[in-house]
Amino acid sequence: MSTTGQQDKDLQRLAQLRPIDDDFMRCLLKDNIPLAEFVLRIITDKKDLVITDCETQRDMKRLAGARSICLDAYGTDADGKKYDLEVQKANDGADPHRARYHSSVMDVENLHSGQDYKELPDTYIIFFTEKDFYGMGKPVYPIERMNLATEKPFTDGEHILYVNGEYRGDSDLGKLMHDFNCMNADDMNFELVAERTRYFKENPEGVKQMCKIMEDMRNETRKETLKESAVNTAKRMIAAGKYVLDEIANISGLSLEEVKQLQADKNA
Repeated sequence: MSTTGQQDKDLQRLAQLRPIDDDFMRCLLKDNIPLAEFVLRIITDKKDLVITDCETQRDMKRLAGARSICLDAYGTDADGKKYDLEVQKANDGADPHRARYHSSVMDVENLHSGQDYKELPDTYIIFFTEKDFYGMGKPVYPIERMNLATEKPFTDGEHILYVNGEYRGDSDLGKLMHDFNCMNADDMNFELVAERTRYFKENPEGVKQMCKIMEDMRNETRKETLKESAVNTAKRMIAAGKYVLDEIANISGLSLEEVKQLQADKNA
């Protein structure tokens, strides 16, 4: 496809994007603490919440061999509490086990050698789901651990919230979910969301940034596809049992360390 043809396709795709689309949400929140704070205040119903830091696409992996995660948006408030905002359009992406894993990785990320367990900050895993994940029409589904014997909260500081993207009540949350599903900034309720949306859809510099992001995503997808192919090749060669590790690394294009890990995983 020609460069001009691809640019036209990118512009058409950009026109269809909504804040509920994870790639667009990351752009809206990137380097925008006021918007992140505004969104979190509505979701958590904490009107005095103050966000001091917000990162997008934060990579987390502290344990060798563990699965890494890339957070859509990762924020910290003035009390040290941590917030992971995730946009999940498909229900399988919002599986409770995924929320559990995100919570555990954030715990590992935020407790260092020598610290007491009580120093773990409160964490909030927030899944925005395009559909009503639990199907009960609630705006938010808070998930908290309970001591079943005492019927009291476990108070371990772990909080998980599923936000219903289909909710359209008269509350600020209902209005926010409406805005998150809008393609046109002029149809939005909240100016903070609309202003950021206009920047990426109408401002030449913002449009240029979005097109660059879409190009980077295509390149990343190509890299992931090549990597997957290399891993599959290496696995087949390991299973054949007639190649030395150096040969496998040379033919597959993986590093020797990666090949050794694949062999270790096979023998585990």
